[in-house]
Amino acid sequence: MANEPANRACFDIQAGYCAAMDAPITARVCTALATAVDRESETGRRVLDWAGEPVADALALRLVGGLHALHRAGVDPMLSAVFSGAETDPVRICATLQATLVAHDAAVLPWLDGPPQTNEAARSAGMMTGILHLAARYGARFEVLEIGSSAGLNLLIDRYRFDLGGVMVGPAASPVTICPDWRGAPSPVAPVEIGSTRGVDIQPVDVADPVAAARLEAYVWVDAVERQARLASAIAMVRAGGVDLAKGDAADWVEARLAEPQPAGTTRVLMHSVVWQYLPPASRERIRVAMDAAGARATAERRLGWVMMEPNRDLHRHEVRVRGWPGEQAMELVALTHAHGAWVEGLSPPYETRDYVMRRGAYEKD
Repeated sequence: MANEPANRACFDIQAGYCAAMDAPITARVCTALATAVDRESETGRRVLDWAGEPVADALALRLVGGLHALHRAGVDPMLSAVFSGAETDPVRICATLQATLVAHDAAVLPWLDGPPQTNEAARSAGMMTGILHLAARYGARFEVLEIGSSAGLNLLIDRYRFDLGGVMVGPAASPVTICPDWRGAPSPVAPVEIGSTRGVDIQPVDVADPVAAARLEAYVWVDAVERQARLASAIAMVRAGGVDLAKGDAADWVEARLAEPQPAGTTRVLMHSVVWQYLPPASRERIRVAMDAAGARATAERRLGWVMMEPNRDLHRHEVRVRGWPGEQAMELVALTHAHGAWVEGLSPPYETRDYVMRRGAYEKD
């Protein structure tokens, strides 16, 4: 169980991640919050008395999201000076945040109720990289299943245009082109035809609701101007064309989808990004067992794939891993990627292999 020093320390930890990811304004806010949070507001008391694991619970990002929402609403000029980068003095930033937490206590407090649902369309670059590896092995036709879809932005993977180091995938006329800085070995070159995408989330976000959309936008760090623009475009795509996104338990949903008939000539792919860490161990094990069972049934005409873009907290990197059936090859590490998809580094064979039952207690760095 955490205590007040540990709860304060989570803001310094998050500040380090923000600084490493070129988000200096958000880093300053997090650094100041480690000191600024006090017991003068209900929000401050709840933060300092947080009973869970503050790092795993993304406590810092919950509070930063609420403060960013206030800035975006334009209701606190002093706070906006901090979030715009105009105010850089640590003492004045700390004083401003203390005053804001008291003045806007009722507005900020609900942001502590649940973890951030980070929606970053560029993460699909890592997943498309994994799909290309499967396409090179099994052929072009896919149906995609995603767990932890949140607002469903990665379910648009069939509608985005990708430029993966010069390997072009997806409709040329797409309003969103995802073009990460490509590093390392080149991506496989193979045609990709995604016939359907379906997803599930324990608490899906309906971006047709302006309040829900504004909440997603508040979770994107104020420094990330390009991400904000991409999020707005992706939200517009969901509103215009919709996505097949269900509310439900990930393990229940995966088991049900894998039991459905599969068209001949297709590869059914389970994909997810920065999700595995949040699932209970029992759910992760159920999904693993279901995938292994479905893999054992896979044939040359009805293939199965698993593509994940998940953080390796031990090595401080995000990894793209791929498993395919039929075949005996274990899950392979085929690429590394920036947490928000800013770059992808292709790896060369022989690929590292490891079990895909990753540990709990990880942390969403946003």
